[in-house]
Amino acid sequence: MTEHLPPEALDEWADAVRERLGLGPDDLPISLILDLAAVVARGVARPAAPFSAFAAGLAAGRAGGSPEQVREAVAALSDLAADWRS
Repeated sequence: MTEHLPPEALDEWADAVRERLGLGPDDLPISLILDLAAVVARGVARPAAPFSAFAAGLAAGRAGGSPEQVREAVAALSDLAADWRS
């Protein structure tokens, strides 16, 4: 088992995650989540990235879980991270 997932394997991993969790193709917006993680890692701290991605998913799920609600939660946290301590 490798310690890190090579970038080309991300689609395969995402498919497995979707299948295991019963998610559809639009339920797991990879680039949106990775963009959020990048903004948070740069603006706040690297360890805040996975925590923030989880928080965005949790908030979106509690709001109904639509793709729009996911985008709204990600945008809210992206804005927060971009303005963090500035």
